[in-house]
Amino acid sequence: MSVLTAVLLGLVQGIAEFLPISSSGHLAIAEHLLNMQGASNVPDFFDVLLHLGTLFAVFAAYWDDIRDMVVEFFTGIGDLAHHRTPNPVPPARRLILLIIVGTLPLFVMVPFRRFFSSLGDNMYFIGGALIFTGLLLFVSDRVRHGRKSEKTATLLDALLVGVGQAIALCPGISRSGMTITAGCFAGFERKFAVRFAFLLSIPAVLGANILALAKAAKTGIDVSLLPAYLVGMLVAMASGIVAIGLVKRLTSKGHFGAFSYYCWGAGAVTMLLSLIF
Repeated sequence: MSVLTAVLLGLVQGIAEFLPISSSGHLAIAEHLLNMQGASNVPDFFDVLLHLGTLFAVFAAYWDDIRDMVVEFFTGIGDLAHHRTPNPVPPARRLILLIIVGTLPLFVMVPFRRFFSSLGDNMYFIGGALIFTGLLLFVSDRVRHGRKSEKTATLLDALLVGVGQAIALCPGISRSGMTITAGCFAGFERKFAVRFAFLLSIPAVLGANILALAKAAKTGIDVSLLPAYLVGMLVAMASGIVAIGLVKRLTSKGHFGAFSYYCWGAGAVTMLLSLIF
């Protein structure tokens, strides 16, 4: 793998991970309709580094929240040991609980991962899923602005967003699009909807990386490609930070639905090409 290829893959990973356009759907389209066989085949260890790059992007964008949650996690353990219950509960501690509850639906979906992966072979499904994603994005801008934050969001709200993340296992449905839109539907304040959606991705990405790292260790790591891999990871992190900033800006201004037109166009073209070829 050349450095240029690593840079391109890192750029695609960083952008597609956070923009609501479904990276899995686009990889499936590239392989099946554009004859780019192997578009989704990235060396296991490089795939881990790319996802670490986007994870670092989330850490960079939300470092204050993550630091507060880490501190509050250990403080909470101390409170449990001494049978103390602070009133009111610190916002960072409530945010930890909301993220835990929001992650639970993913465990329900684990047995069905092969089924979801098989949907990537159905271009009509991919096209329909992209159109559905566009519809959600379009409606999200028109939902009444909520005021809930980590101080007032309920466990049921977090579970609703978590269900959205689980549904996004389907190729063609954007994870960030689903979780941010679900947050808007639950009455989250727009900035909190984006913040919670990206913080919610941390356990999912960490879990997937642990599994992928174990697989990479079995298949072996080509040390000679490590410099290119590291460059790709840095590009994924940098482009991820830019993508997060763009999503934050557009959502706060009520322009998140701007991505809907792209999703509709991509979905319609996918279904049309499927009919032709």
